Amino acid sequence: MAKILVIDDAPNVRSSLNMLLRKKGYDVLLADNGWNGLELYRQEHPDAILLDLRMPGLDGIEVLKEIRSGDLKQPVIILTGDTNLETEQEVRALGVSEFIRKGLSLQALTDALEHLWEDPTRRMET
Repeated sequence: MAKILVIDDAPNVRSSLNMLLRKKGYDVLLADNGWNGLELYRQEHPDAILLDLRMPGLDGIEVLKEIRSGDLKQPVIILTGDTNLETEQEVRALGVSEFIRKGLSLQALTDALEHLWEDPTRRMET
């Protein structure tokens, strides 16, 4: 069973993703901020990370930079409400598997996760 780390400061998003991903058979880890997310990432070595960009304290871009400083291949899917094209380009340059805007169907997210396991070349876009 794949282990997915969800890093998002919104309790309702974490709860929804937890229920959805567990129904799909994933083992789910939840972090309510960037600091806790990095700690869980280092302790648990998840198979993939769902990462929000806009969080107080340590935001998603800083979390992604920290992950990339030690692991260029860790699958990271950005799940954000940020619609700024420059932000999307910045995180894609850091290497993400997918960039999904919140509000799209949850099917887009589950499809992205399934593609990670089917096609290893999609694990990181640069």
